[in-house]
Amino acid sequence: MYKCCENPQITYLAPVNINIDEKTIGTVDVWRCAICKKKFCEEKQLGIESISEIVGMPRIEDSEKWGVIVSKLQKGKDKWKLVRLKQNGIIKYETVDEKILDLKIEDYKIVDDYHTSFLVEDHLNRAVEI
Repeated sequence: MYKCCENPQITYLAPVNINIDEKTIGTVDVWRCAICKKKFCEEKQLGIESISEIVGMPRIEDSEKWGVIVSKLQKGKDKWKLVRLKQNGIIKYETVDEKILDLKIEDYKIVDDYHTSFLVEDHLNRAVEI
């Protein structure tokens, strides 16, 4: 079992609500270890009750940050996705029609005409209009 530190004490930190036209369509729940301060996130889409493929708190590398990719090409619940963003590089992004796109990342932000992103840590206890 993965442990973020010697004596993990994971507690709920804050939500980040995802809104379209001022209506909440989903939430990123943010949890934090009270000992090492490492953050963990879960994506929750309203109306979707499918079981996540990740059991427990998802891991993230020290060099990554939690982010949300927003697609200008998609509608509704398919418009956003919780991801792990590196400072620079390429992220593989799967579209609803199962195409894999290579999106460029610079300074933890997506650089693309049809996709944008934001860091979860910058929006704790807030709603983000997408």
